[in-house]
Amino acid sequence: MTELKPFLKHLLSLPGLSGYEDPVREVIADAWRPLVDELSVSRLGSLHGLKRGDGSTPRHSILLSAHMDAIGLMATTIKDGFIHFTEVGGVDPRILPGSPVLVHTRTGDLPGVVALPSDRLVKPSAQGKPAPLSGLLVDIGLEPDEVQQRVKPGDLISFATPPIELAGDVISGHTLDNRASVAALTVALDELQRLRHNWDVWMVASVQEEETLGGALTSPFEIKPDAAIAVDVTFAKGPGASDFFTYPLGKTVPIGWGPNIHPGIYKALEKTAKDLEMDYEKDVMPTMSGTDAMGIQIIAGGIPTGVVSIPLRYMHTPVESVAYADIERCGRLLANFVARLTPDFVDTLTAELKS
Repeated sequence: MTELKPFLKHLLSLPGLSGYEDPVREVIADAWRPLVDELSVSRLGSLHGLKRGDGSTPRHSILLSAHMDAIGLMATTIKDGFIHFTEVGGVDPRILPGSPVLVHTRTGDLPGVVALPSDRLVKPSAQGKPAPLSGLLVDIGLEPDEVQQRVKPGDLISFATPPIELAGDVISGHTLDNRASVAALTVALDELQRLRHNWDVWMVASVQEEETLGGALTSPFEIKPDAAIAVDVTFAKGPGASDFFTYPLGKTVPIGWGPNIHPGIYKALEKTAKDLEMDYEKDVMPTMSGTDAMGIQIIAGGIPTGVVSIPLRYMHTPVESVAYADIERCGRLLANFVARLTPDFVDTLTAELKS
């Protein structure tokens, strides 16, 4: 059995920006290897774990996908010993000043901090205002000549904020979007060791969701599942967040509803939650879901897809926060959903569209 807390903390201590997920993939593979029957890596770098069902062949299969890539930064120019950068994924520049980072160079990782000129040294018109991304820089503390030699444009810069456990069994750190969901898939795999399931289950830690949806567009094409669920984070209630489309930490599991989601998948997830006496909420997604489901749903002839989410505060910052209970609840819902899939479930999905 995978210990959730140390496993998640390990994931949060690793880089793995979109397109460069190797460091985190290896750790996930080590956790999944004893829990699946087959483990492989796609051409783009997504991790595929297959746990076979016990139904007669040919068996149906379901894909559960959580992206493992992270947002971060990339060096663009080096001037006067300081590193200027751009974003990888959506980064809010307001939260960057003061953040510890690691600059990943060809000769090794260099610790640094995101800094900006003192407020007293900038133009009066800029004083007291948040600096744009172009006004920020990374200081690694070396002399200009050495910085110029060791750091090159294109070098990745990852957040180095250490994970911290808050009161209330809440963990805070960078890249909980979406390694909290990778942890939930791992919880589901642990649960499935004790549950019989008819269908084959493909667990996918996908790449490049924050930039290209590369994993979501390619892994389903390779696996060809009969149904799929994307697992991601959603906005939790907190400062500045309205009650509309936000969910409390540690109390519920949001289940996606909207055009990106097959109504039959939603209803089956809802019924599973009710049967488990599990608190859930309808997560209304009137357009696209902002998850791997956007890619999965439209692959080949179309794949019936659902979305299950984990409430998260401070999205796309180095101090994202989730409740451990929500990760465990999500994993338990996924495992029990899989265990209830019957050989005729695909037929019920088609019938659902006609009703």
